[in-house]
Amino acid sequence: MKILVVSDTHKNYQALKAIVDKVDFDILIHLGDGEHEFNDIRRLYPDKGMIYVGGNCDYGQHELSHVAKIGGVKIFCCHGHTFGVHDGLEHLAAAAKQEGCNVALFGHTHLHRTDKIDGVLLMNPGSLDSPRGKNKPSFGIISIEPDGEIKMNILAVSTNRV
Repeated sequence: MKILVVSDTHKNYQALKAIVDKVDFDILIHLGDGEHEFNDIRRLYPDKGMIYVGGNCDYGQHELSHVAKIGGVKIFCCHGHTFGVHDGLEHLAAAAKQEGCNVALFGHTHLHRTDKIDGVLLMNPGSLDSPRGKNKPSFGIISIEPDGEIKMNILAVSTNRV
């Protein structure tokens, strides 16, 4: 099972579409701040599995967190602003663990990273539109192997104009 993880596309439809067209995936998870382009992509790919959680810059009514069971793995998805991710990831890891999840995905900071706290794997794919910290635009790939092994990778896009 291959999951494409993106966040913080901030109305940059072209950047999101370029990655969706380029990457082979089973499920797309968008972690917020990109509701309009996500809806456009969902219409283009109605047969693909897609999950969206609301971010602090979204105006529609969206879940602020979502628990998904994918390939036998429970994944906690959120934008991160309601979990104080700028100040640390312990609160997010605890929330994921409380839901029985061993993976937590978040955005909001526009800084890509992977981590492990209290047995919970964490990933922020960064931003496809406006990365911070002199990073290139980025996205994440999670592979869930048949034996249950979870592989998380952050991939940088070669330019700001995807």
